[in-house]
Amino acid sequence: MKDLKFKTNINCGSCVANISPFLDKAEGINEWKVDTTNAQKILTVSTANLNEAEVIKLVQEAGYKAEKL
Repeated sequence: MKDLKFKTNINCGSCVANISPFLDKAEGINEWKVDTTNAQKILTVSTANLNEAEVIKLVQEAGYKAEKL
């Protein structure tokens, strides 16, 4: 298991609620969280088999931006 971290534009609880269905249904994501109190809005994804590009694609499908830290 590895933790991947991304800078995002997921700013608030409503944004987290909007992206939840995309990340919750994704195979390979065991756990995820967004630190909306951090200025960079850090998304942390615990995964065994996804890479950074795959997670970024999921975030983009939900309508948000993510870049690898």
